[in-house]
Amino acid sequence: MLSAKSLFQEILDDDDSFRLFCSIAASGESQGGWENGRIAALVPESERALAPRISRHGADEDKHGRIFNALLKKRGLEPVEVPPETDYTMLLERHGIGLAHEKLKADQRLTVHDIITYLAHSRVTEQRAAEQMRMLRKHFADHPDIGKAVRMISDDEDNHLAYAHEELLRFAAAGHGRLIQRILRACALAEIRIHRDVSLAVMAHMGRVLGWPKARSAALAAGIHAVYLYERLGGWRRMVTLRMPERRDALGGPATTAAEVA
Repeated sequence: MLSAKSLFQEILDDDDSFRLFCSIAASGESQGGWENGRIAALVPESERALAPRISRHGADEDKHGRIFNALLKKRGLEPVEVPPETDYTMLLERHGIGLAHEKLKADQRLTVHDIITYLAHSRVTEQRAAEQMRMLRKHFADHPDIGKAVRMISDDEDNHLAYAHEELLRFAAAGHGRLIQRILRACALAEIRIHRDVSLAVMAHMGRVLGWPKARSAALAAGIHAVYLYERLGGWRRMVTLRMPERRDALGGPATTAAEVA
């Protein structure tokens, strides 16, 4: 029976597919770490109190990248080049979601509008990340090789999502509510399309690596398209609602280390 658990187990069991999976994940997390680090350095003076939390976000993303590389090292594997069509983070940036890298590479202070854009981008993408990690945690939390990594990353993604909710609600209370909702909606609608395209690309690569029959690849592609249809018809709304999280000040302390995983 085809299920998320059996699919990931198959990827986990094969060195080549596991290497591709970890390489894609490590690349995206490392890119997110760089982006957050630059945003923290360029925060406007009026929002300097936010800088440590953005830095913590970036430190967590960097840690996740190291964790995925450590998982490869445990199996004696080297990272592989990430196919561009599977690079979720870069595709989001190229489609104008979040802050452009040209802006982040400059030394000019960001604006409040920029910070709201960053937080809205985080609200949407961390929803996706948190959901994916909860799925992996459900099935692999006790796995002897990846269980610790899955639990740690899942906790971090939940913190990132809580932080985005709380900070966006603070800006909404300050009078930016309409701007926030407009950016969230645009970001969510773009994200679901890019997530579909990246998922199709990743599954196509995995299918070639694992030698899946055409019928299985077609069934997985149909499932990805069905998820996109659900999200396009209304599922995207879960990515734009804002509520005060149970975890308050989720990024207020120092980042946890990856020592027990790496």
